[in-house]
Amino acid sequence: MLTTVEQLEEIYGKPHERSLWKEIDYLNQDYQAFVKASPFVVFASHGPEGMDCSPKGDAPGFVRILDERTLAVPDRPGNNRIDTLRNLIAAPRIALLFIVPGIGETLRVNGRAEISAEPALLEQFAVDGKLPRTVIIVKVEATYFHCSKALVRSKLWDPAGQIERSSFPSPGAMLKRLGSGTFDAEAYDRELPARVKASLY
Repeated sequence: MLTTVEQLEEIYGKPHERSLWKEIDYLNQDYQAFVKASPFVVFASHGPEGMDCSPKGDAPGFVRILDERTLAVPDRPGNNRIDTLRNLIAAPRIALLFIVPGIGETLRVNGRAEISAEPALLEQFAVDGKLPRTVIIVKVEATYFHCSKALVRSKLWDPAGQIERSSFPSPGAMLKRLGSGTFDAEAYDRELPARVKASLY
């Protein structure tokens, strides 16, 4: 097993010079373009109970750029586990990965986060009169764009790689196997589309 950075560097060598230029401590014009176009962001955080990686999604631009070193992200309705928010209370460090459909590159933003329930701020993120419960303010410390190799290898945007939903376990089936045998998976799956649509905001 490898246990030191020196051992890793013997295998991987030094990073390419270009990969070092790409990291800056603010959102320049190009990096802001990722944020404005992205409908999907993955949040990584850690706290006393361990680590968490959570998806956040909405219309492109739902993550708002307050300035080149500050982002604001509405927290829309979810499962109420609030794993990310619990972690941020204990340890405010956060990492975000912005993904733009059809684009191979991704954007990583590292920083520190605060959680706001300021009414005037919540109002700015209203959708059909519905407010988020909180807004996460991210103070940017480092930004970096990843090259497209991971998405090229995975063929993520290739429609030919998409699988039929019916070939994959349904949410109801997964819940039934995880819970009691009396859970009505069929009813859950049947009612799920309407329930999701009604609770998006």
